[in-house]
Amino acid sequence: MNLQTFIHPGIFKKFIGFGIIFCLIMKQSFSQAAVDSGYAPVNGLKMYYDIHGSGEPLVLLHGGVGAIEMFGSNLTTLAKTRKVIGVDLQAHGRTADIDRPLSIESMADDIAALLKYLKIEKADVMGYSLGGEVALQTAIRHPERVRKLVVVSATFKRNGWYPEILAGMSQVGPAAAEPMKQTPMYQMYSQLAPRPQDWPVLLTKLGDLLKKDYDWSEDVKKIKLPVLLVAGDADAVRTAHTVEFFSLLGGGQKDAGWDGSQRSDSQLAILPNLTHYTIFMSPALANAVIPFLELKK
Repeated sequence: MNLQTFIHPGIFKKFIGFGIIFCLIMKQSFSQAAVDSGYAPVNGLKMYYDIHGSGEPLVLLHGGVGAIEMFGSNLTTLAKTRKVIGVDLQAHGRTADIDRPLSIESMADDIAALLKYLKIEKADVMGYSLGGEVALQTAIRHPERVRKLVVVSATFKRNGWYPEILAGMSQVGPAAAEPMKQTPMYQMYSQLAPRPQDWPVLLTKLGDLLKKDYDWSEDVKKIKLPVLLVAGDADAVRTAHTVEFFSLLGGGQKDAGWDGSQRSDSQLAILPNLTHYTIFMSPALANAVIPFLELKK
């Protein structure tokens, strides 16, 4: 079966583009070695985490069908001044699946439980794509655990994705499992997963998650902590949606004044010449995030 005819071009490009880039990253070793790693018993999971660097804690959350390594040199850069806690989410990377559906909310609860396990009272939380939505829900459901939030290429409601991406998401499921064994994504999964035979289960659960409608607008309006939204100028997330996201956080409502004193606590960064499939590995991402994290207010 030809994979590109089986899967919608939008999602095909997403998996293939992300997979090729990810596999290139996997061939490289981090110059910043992990200082600690392990499996945390949280909510029935044995959640894999590793820690790089030292300083203020920053939780880093990968995208769908990804793993910690996808951030490549950005993880290394962030770890120069931060204690970066990389996490493999439920059924991803080295974290085995358990008998529960994949949901953004439950994965957010896992992050809060991980911080408690690590005895970290509060941390900055940063996530990309699926991980960005988990980061967002962590701030919504557990604001006492989050100092600052960084959401990269993610949405607060389902129609924030372009229509062709939504069409592709609707085709993710068990029928795609065998054809997608042709992709670099499966190669990565089979190298890291404790049970590679769970590949069809991951795609089934991920497909169910991607088909669910959601709208967290009212929750976003209630967020009080500083938020940085980051997207590429050619992202899979609609630029207008990202601007709306920023507006819900209180950004872009008025002139900040000559001294900037009237600006909101949240920030928006649209990074040029980047797509959904290149932003997580671009040095421009860390360059945008670090000043936000270091800003004292």
